[in-house]
Amino acid sequence: MFLRSIATASTLALCAASGAQACEIGARVSIVGNEFPAIQTVGATAQECSGAEVSSNLTADHQKINLAGMQGNPAEYTTAIIANSSIVALMNEDVIRPLDDLVAKHGDGLQKNQLITIGGKVMAVAFMANAQHLTYRADVLADLGIEPPKTYEDMLAAAQMIREKGVMEHPVGGAYAAGWNLAQEFNNMFLGYGGAHFKPGSAEPSVNSDAGIKALEMMKSLSAYMNPDFLTHDSNATSAEWKAGNVALMNMWGSRVGRLKDTSDGALPEVAENTAIAGPMTVGGGATPASTLWWDGWTVAKNISDAEAEATFLAMKNGISPAILDKEGVAEQAVWLIDGYQPTEAATGVFDAANSGTIPYPMLPYMGLMHTALGNELADFMQGKESAEQALKDVEAAYIAAAKEKGFL
Repeated sequence: MFLRSIATASTLALCAASGAQACEIGARVSIVGNEFPAIQTVGATAQECSGAEVSSNLTADHQKINLAGMQGNPAEYTTAIIANSSIVALMNEDVIRPLDDLVAKHGDGLQKNQLITIGGKVMAVAFMANAQHLTYRADVLADLGIEPPKTYEDMLAAAQMIREKGVMEHPVGGAYAAGWNLAQEFNNMFLGYGGAHFKPGSAEPSVNSDAGIKALEMMKSLSAYMNPDFLTHDSNATSAEWKAGNVALMNMWGSRVGRLKDTSDGALPEVAENTAIAGPMTVGGGATPASTLWWDGWTVAKNISDAEAEATFLAMKNGISPAILDKEGVAEQAVWLIDGYQPTEAATGVFDAANSGTIPYPMLPYMGLMHTALGNELADFMQGKESAEQALKDVEAAYIAAAKEKGFL
């Protein structure tokens, strides 16, 4: 299984990256994707190809525009950079093509664990692994004699002490922005409590459960130590709070850690020097981390010419070539699934997640509908407008309506 391989990725690094290969393409390439540093590196390196225009639209709103941008004929975007959550929506709408022929022709140098095979066909090429895990201010915790939290209950106790000692009023950070981010934080906590999103072997929802209620209650408890505007804070805003020295504890993506320690990117010196990471926390006495394992990769649009598809494959392969690891700071941006990658200190949390039994994000055809329903319906509970039970009842009702419309129920 692909995600199992990241636990032993350090033993798979075979050779140092060699010099960049010339990249010549003969047709347009148009990229859409998220905007964090690793993806920015991939997009910029893809744009180094010559012979035709390579354009790039990297934005936090990528999931709102990638499907629409690939449904036209021809598609506006020839490739979408996706993760194991967002590829499902593109496959459901049949807007990306199998890559087996392009892999056979141009796939030399790609490792087997980079080829994402679904239904017997290669549908994406992965370039990095990711997970959310604990990030903490080593100096703040040490000054108060607090051990780095191993559980969310430990985090709450630490946050209370930090506030009571007058160190920080809002010591906990979190990407709790209403919508996708809030839903993802629920997914993490829900799985940590032993929850299952669907009844076994079916698309029937099962989030309105004891695990679901406990997950929401823990999220509400954590939010009491967050900035009052936490429902507007995505990963970018949460990272900014961290770099400004306003936060001492948070659950954050491994792909974001490098920027938190970068004074040239706005981190205060005392923050950069004392930003530390550890593996994902557990919750409720469980042994399963309250997190999920992820991969990020790229696809090729279906509604484009074969020449554009080939150009896109070549450009994106150039974007993830081993040569990018020679660029300053790139190795620290991600847990790269690229030949020659040697794990850095910044990769520690992701490796800990993989080694501690963290569950991969469910790559099911209907999981996207559940994620959307969670993102739309949980904010009222977090604002104290309704009970956890009512919020989860609303989630299931919204999911069922969408799943019936799509034919899953």
